[in-house]
Amino acid sequence: MAKTKKHKFKKWEVSIMELKDNGRKFKVTRRIPEMSVSETKLFRTKKKAKKQFDDWLK
Repeated sequence: MAKTKKHKFKKWEVSIMELKDNGRKFKVTRRIPEMSVSETKLFRTKKKAKKQFDDWLK
């Protein structure tokens, strides 16, 4: 599962990805491609990851 969306007004991309290394985790990343800047957060539940994904798109 990988999903990426671009914000309407701001120039960042937000993505969510499911990781299956040692259990099930979700990675949410926000990045600005022009500046090579990114912020990543890891979550244990899909609900919390989806909430962060939606918050960053607001």
